[in-house]
Amino acid sequence: MTVLAVFRSRAQALDAISLLRSTGVVTQAVATPAQAGCGCGVSAAFDVRFLPRVKQILSARRYSSFHGYFKNCSGVYLSC
Repeated sequence: MTVLAVFRSRAQALDAISLLRSTGVVTQAVATPAQAGCGCGVSAAFDVRFLPRVKQILSARRYSSFHGYFKNCSGVYLSC
């Protein structure tokens, strides 16, 4: 299952993706889906198994534009 970390800032989203990759989290930049309800158009996508690690890494950085995590449930993204 895919999880998105959604940001309001494109620059912070790309910084977070770089940070996550540097810590071994397999992640990629993807378009933010409309169901997320906000965003800059870019989110960090990763497998749900990385979620606890991603939460720890991103909370330590305290991104001001972070909006939340969304899981892909049968093509629909729900807040998690």
